[in-house]
Amino acid sequence: MKDEIINRVANSALVTINLEDYYPKGKRVLLDIKDWLWEGLVLREKDFRNQVAEFDWTQYQDCYVALTCSSDAIIPGWAYMLIGIQLESIAKKTIIGNLEALESSIYQDVLNTLDVSEFANKPLIIKGCSKKPVPQNAYIMLASKLKPIAKSIMYGEACSSVPLFKKK
Repeated sequence: MKDEIINRVANSALVTINLEDYYPKGKRVLLDIKDWLWEGLVLREKDFRNQVAEFDWTQYQDCYVALTCSSDAIIPGWAYMLIGIQLESIAKKTIIGNLEALESSIYQDVLNTLDVSEFANKPLIIKGCSKKPVPQNAYIMLASKLKPIAKSIMYGEACSSVPLFKKK
């Protein structure tokens, strides 16, 4: 057949890596502590400790938690540590920051333990589009981890990729 359509992408050695495949399951929660402060601005130690002691932490079972304070209050480090200790055996992960920082931290953990040996000396495409909230930092982290072992790294889709790196 002279007019047969050949899928050159499917027949190539290209390996597509989709960060969405490594997205850990679990609810992401933002815990704002401003309501635990006097007039939303001042942390009174005794009152704060009482709030922490009386709070129902079980609602964060197996969640990823980002601790924040949306008011302009100055929060001492020990306050976040006190909350972190409460969440340690309940939540999957606790950080100080927003939900984007939480996702970056989650992906940092995932990528730190990812075995990339199967991608050695191969041309790689890091898939760009995602239905899940993959943080931009995760793409940089993955590319940095793959660069020492990859033959080449591209970004996007096989039909329209952007070259990023090629081993010399």
